[in-house]
Order: sequence, then structure tokens, then C-alpha cells
Amino acid sequence: MPATTHDTPTEPVIVDLRPMIPPERHATVFAALDTLAPGSTFVLINDHAPLPLLNRIEQSWPGLFDVEFLRDGPEVWQVAISRKADGAA
Repeated sequence: MPATTHDTPTEPVIVDLRPMIPPERHATVFAALDTLAPGSTFVLINDHAPLPLLNRIEQSWPGLFDVEFLRDGPEVWQVAISRKADGAA
């Protein structure tokens, strides 16, 4: 069996909020952020621009995450959220 390292690229986890009821959405994202390893990324999919959520993330964890819009509407938004490597905040 070949050895694996943390440097091996993996596909980001997809967090699709569209089928969830609104009260579940933020809690789901915050749980994903809490478990996201340094240097890892997940892709958030939503049915509207998640700007209030992204602002709250920055307020709660200033400088800890990088955000990149992969798809910016008008019907679907995809946002890559990456946790910076240790000490990069």
C-alpha cells in the first residue's frame, strides 16, 4: 500500500446549502469551518450571494480564511473557502 502524505492534493469538500432550510445553513457552514484543517478548502454552494455569511465568518475568525468566488450567480453561487496554513492569520 503506498504511503500518503498531507501534501497530496484532494478534491475540496462540497457544502451545498440549497436543499437546507435557512436556519440550518449558517450552523452547517460554521461546523465545516471548525473542522477544516489548515491549508484545506471546501466549496460552498448557495442559491444567493452569501455576503452576510462571509462577513460573519470574517468577524468571527478574522484573517483565518481565504474566500474565492468560483461562480457568482445569478442562480447559483459557488465560493471556495480555504483555511490558511498555521500562523498565516
